[in-house]
Amino acid sequence: MLHLLRNVELYDPAPQGPAHILVAGESIVWIGAAAPTLPRTLGVEEHDLGGRRVVPGFIDVHVHLTGGGGEAGPNTRVPPVLLSRLTRAGTTTAVGLLGTDDIVRTPAELVTVARGLIAEGLSAYCWSGGYHLPPATVTGSVRGDLVLIDLVVGVGEIAISDHRSSQPSLDDLLKVAAEAHVGGLMSGKAGVLHLHLGEGERGLALVRAALDQSELPPAVFYPTHVNRKRALWSEAMALAERGCTVDVTAFPPSGDDDEWLAGEAIAQYLDAGLPPGRLTASSDGGGCLPSFDVEGRVTAMDVGQPSALSETMCWLLARGYPLERVLPVFTANPARVLRLERKGRLAAGSDADLLVLDDRGGITDVMARGRWHLRDGVPIVRGTFEREGGGTT
Repeated sequence: MLHLLRNVELYDPAPQGPAHILVAGESIVWIGAAAPTLPRTLGVEEHDLGGRRVVPGFIDVHVHLTGGGGEAGPNTRVPPVLLSRLTRAGTTTAVGLLGTDDIVRTPAELVTVARGLIAEGLSAYCWSGGYHLPPATVTGSVRGDLVLIDLVVGVGEIAISDHRSSQPSLDDLLKVAAEAHVGGLMSGKAGVLHLHLGEGERGLALVRAALDQSELPPAVFYPTHVNRKRALWSEAMALAERGCTVDVTAFPPSGDDDEWLAGEAIAQYLDAGLPPGRLTASSDGGGCLPSFDVEGRVTAMDVGQPSALSETMCWLLARGYPLERVLPVFTANPARVLRLERKGRLAAGSDADLLVLDDRGGITDVMARGRWHLRDGVPIVRGTFEREGGGTT
C-alpha cells in the first residue's frame, strides 16, 4: 500500500514546517515541500491532513505486555495489554518486561506476546529478566538472550531499593550489568540494564557505586520510576549529568506530596538545562501500582495505563512547553537509548510510525508500520481477540 499524506506540519521531532509524506509498505520513502504527481496506476491512497501536526510514534520502553501484579495473590494478576490500548495511546513501539512475577510469567511468554503484537501490526521488543537476581531468561543467561533472541534489547526491570527485590549487592549489580553490556556488544544491540527503583532510602546509591568502582560506561545503567520520590528525582538528575539516561514514569496522581508527576519532573529537567537526550518517559502500562503498609502488605492497587504518555505530553503543552522541546522524551530519546535506528524520527528511510495531533496535542490518528490503526480517534485495527469495546472475546 502507498499512502500520500498531504499538507502536514512535520515534526521530526524538530519542526520541519509544511510538508508531504509518501509511505510505501512499512517505510517513509519520501518527504518534500511540493506534493509529487504520482501515476494513478500505483493505487496511492491520499490523505489531506489540513495542516495538522504529524509527529513520530511514541516508544514506550516500559510496558507489562503480559500483565503485571500478583503481589496480593493470584487474583491480583493484571491481564495482558490489548493492541488498541497501545495504539490509542500513540504507542507504535512497545518494549515489554516482567516485574514481581518472573516465575509464572516468563521471558519466553513475553517474547511470544511481543511477536503476537508484531503480527498485529505494532513494533515490539522485550527486556530479559524481571525484578529478581539471578535474572529469569530464555537461554540461561542475559548474554545468551541478547545474542540469540532478536527482540531482546537489554535486561530489566531489575529491582533495587525495594522490599520486593532480591536485595542485590554491588557485586550482584555489576555482574548483571556486565552481562547486559557484553551481550549488547556481541549482538549490536543496546545492552542496557533497566532498573526498577522502589521507595527505599538507599535510592540510587548502588548505581553511583557502580559508576565509581567499575569500568562499565554510565550508558549501561537506565533507571526508571525515578520521579516517585523527590529525593530520588534529585539523585536521578545528578546521574544524568554523569552520563546515565533516566526514565520517569507517568504514574496516575496519588495525592502523595513527596512524588513528582511525570510532567512536573520533565519540566524540571528541561528547565535545569540538563542533557536533553538523557531523559525518557514511560507508562508502566499493564503494571500493577500497589500501595503497601509498614508490613509490606498491599492496601490498595491501581493499574498503569498506556495513555499516560499522551496525557503527560498534553499536560506539558498546556503549560507552554513547545512541542519540539518535549517530543524527544517520548520518541527520539528512547530510540537512541535502545538503538532503534529506524524509530523515533520521521525521515526518508525511517519506519512509518506516526501520530496526527489535534490543536491541543491530543492524538487523532495513528499509523504503525505503514498501516492506519486509529482514524479520528477510533481504532480501525484491533487485536485478534478484542471486542469492539476494547475487551477480549
